[in-house]
Amino acid sequence: MYLVTVLGNLLIILAVGSDSRLHTPMYFFLCNLSFVDICFISTTIPKMLVNIQAHSKGISYGGCLAQVCFFTILAGMDNFLLTVMAYDRYVAICHPLNYTVIMNPRLCVLLVLLSWIIMFWVTLAHALLLNQQTFSIGTEIPHFLCELAQIIRVASSDALANTILMHVLFVLLALVPFMGILFSYSQIASSLRRMSSSPGKYKAFSTCGSHLCVVSLFYGTGIGVYLSSDMIHSSQRSMIPSVMYTVVTPMLNPFIYSLRNKDVKGALGRLLSRAASHP
Repeated sequence: MYLVTVLGNLLIILAVGSDSRLHTPMYFFLCNLSFVDICFISTTIPKMLVNIQAHSKGISYGGCLAQVCFFTILAGMDNFLLTVMAYDRYVAICHPLNYTVIMNPRLCVLLVLLSWIIMFWVTLAHALLLNQQTFSIGTEIPHFLCELAQIIRVASSDALANTILMHVLFVLLALVPFMGILFSYSQIASSLRRMSSSPGKYKAFSTCGSHLCVVSLFYGTGIGVYLSSDMIHSSQRSMIPSVMYTVVTPMLNPFIYSLRNKDVKGALGRLLSRAASHP
């Protein structure tokens, strides 16, 4: 599953990069999403595979803290990129005449860069607070990764500040962008209802289908992880949504975008045919 995820997302990046017809804002954000997904799954799964092979479940304190930081940054980047992609579809469908003016290359790069900067500072705040916590020797985390809520739960010292920060940032960095996605699609739905031509409606909505599938998968599993961290005390049950969130979702994203998108399928076909003709 790890190899399929890495290769699938890498193929998306190569296909978009090699086809000038896909050098548009939507596919620029898709390339960034694929890159983040490769990094996201690489933060947790290789360590888990090493542990399985070595029959050891240990991780150093520094390694655990690093995993928390990278996991938080990349999960947040997934969240922001899906929000930006929803805004891109909103502009494309609701303001088509001004699309190239609004979604200019400078704005696209700025949106991605701003997302990285926000998540860096958010993660730094979490890391500084976690570094002040004390943990007993041989602390066991009932999980297959160092997940923030689980780390806070096993701390020996008072972690109230960490808990408050985690919940506040969840509202600001997860629920607010999700509301933005819902608003974008409510405006898109309203615009589609005003269209008189059925082919026009289908073409406009078809560009949103892949994104809607990924959003549903990402937020469905993400909310499951968040709720399970707070409400489910059975480690086995809480790990199920985490596996979906960290392994299955990044693996399915390339399939969703390639199978439901004619442009991506065409670019992949041309990329593979060029590779086959130049061994």
